[in-house]
Amino acid sequence: MPWRAWWTASPGRGRLYGMANDFFDKVYRTTEPDAVETLYDDWAGSYDADVTGNGYKTPGRVAAALAAQLPERGTPILDFACGTGLSGAALAAQGFAVIDGCDLSAPMLETARARGIYRHLVKLAPDEAPAAAPGDYGAIAAVGALSPGAAPAHYLDILLDRLVPGGLLALSYNDHTLADPAYTDRLARALETGTVVERVREHGDHLVELGATSTVYILEKQAG
Repeated sequence: MPWRAWWTASPGRGRLYGMANDFFDKVYRTTEPDAVETLYDDWAGSYDADVTGNGYKTPGRVAAALAAQLPERGTPILDFACGTGLSGAALAAQGFAVIDGCDLSAPMLETARARGIYRHLVKLAPDEAPAAAPGDYGAIAAVGALSPGAAPAHYLDILLDRLVPGGLLALSYNDHTLADPAYTDRLARALETGTVVERVREHGDHLVELGATSTVYILEKQAG
């Protein structure tokens, strides 16, 4: 079941306490861009502890899947909605050496900057798209970034527009995203029209302590 329903049904399980529970409960109910920015600003100080304490596996899974498809570790990668940099750290652990990040939360970007793994970090305004031009990046990672409570579904098209044919989009859809037709239909349309070819689709652990799962995709942009 979706993790929030699981948590409601089983309040004694997992490691959610106090404010952590509040943030996890709010995130999928917060959709207005300014409110999303405020939520992540407020969460920045405890975010890493909250998600890693619940067995956050998706960044490592996305990074490993991308590494298997992209042997050139010097390829520039954009870590979209990088947050505190957990996704960038997972990419760096796979040997990727040129990673840029962008996010709408300034406090989260400060945590990401302190990791020392990003070449450039950019603060985005709510609803602002990355300024990257096609060809700037051989791959874009969007780890949990396209989701209710994060970037809207049409950002899939925006990110693909930033890639040239042959470029890779590495993304994850968690349980909530997979249950939302706005996101799944957008992806299905990209596949059906031949905009992308699916290189990887792998379902597995997301937040282990909450019984939450996610699907990792590696999509290759096509010409045309």
